[in-house]
Amino acid sequence: MPTRLRSALSAVLITLSCLLLPFGALAAWAAYGLTDTSRYVTTMAPLASDPDVREAVADTVGDDILREVDRHLVDVRPLRGSVRSFVHDAVRSFTQTQAFRLAWNAGNRVTHDAVLQALRDDRKEAAEEPVTVDFAPVTAQVKRQLAEDHIPLAARIPVEHTAVAVLPADDLASLRKGFHVLEVAGFWLPVAAAAFALAGITLAVRRRRAVTATALGAALGGALLGLAVAAGRSLTLADLPADVPHPAAGAVYDALTGPLRTVSWLLLGLGLTVALTVWLTRRLRLGRPARRRRGSPGPAPAPAQAPTRARV
Repeated sequence: MPTRLRSALSAVLITLSCLLLPFGALAAWAAYGLTDTSRYVTTMAPLASDPDVREAVADTVGDDILREVDRHLVDVRPLRGSVRSFVHDAVRSFTQTQAFRLAWNAGNRVTHDAVLQALRDDRKEAAEEPVTVDFAPVTAQVKRQLAEDHIPLAARIPVEHTAVAVLPADDLASLRKGFHVLEVAGFWLPVAAAAFALAGITLAVRRRRAVTATALGAALGGALLGLAVAAGRSLTLADLPADVPHPAAGAVYDALTGPLRTVSWLLLGLGLTVALTVWLTRRLRLGRPARRRRGSPGPAPAPAQAPTRARV
């Protein structure tokens, strides 16, 4: 193969590899990092101790309890103001207990299982039904804790099995198609990026330069991935409704995208390290012959021979 053709083909392959790398990391995270229920619950578990998340949960659960009280306990409505403060303080106190952390993990597990099962269900009739979750066990735990804390009227709080929609039926078809695409892309994009990089380095006429270019491209891809995660956070929070607490949503986003930020820093650090190592080894290799020429004493002069006298 001609030298110019090899160099051009190597450059194209390395460029494709560097372009696919951040997209492959993003697809792999979405396809495999978010679809593992145990990993998802483990990722979300620390949020049970986040102040913003606990405050958002206290407000949401407290409002739901008060709504049920208004529906079923007519004699309590005149005292709604005092009951509201009692309920919210009690729920806020409940969010600091071990029971809340257990309920938080159980709720995340149930929700994740329901969404994942719906995304993987290819039946036609499944696309016509919304994804719902029953949070009655969580409400029952809150009611039990309020009763143990001797909160007035806690025992009269109704616990009903109500289906809460987490995914509307209209969005299921498109989400299911996108999920299947992510499952394929999450495997093949990283494989293609690695294969293109290996082929580009192998075809290169100057492999040191090819390795350096690949390493710098990987570092650039890691930097772009980190910028994309940061931009995605701003766009996600900006698109949320006004009644959704943004600090709590930001904490959830940061927890879910933590692996992506780690991968972006790894790509950036590893790429720069490899490029610097190749450059230093090249400089050392080129500098050794020059030092030898400057420091070597040179060949020793031949000993002088005494003149021979001709015999008479």
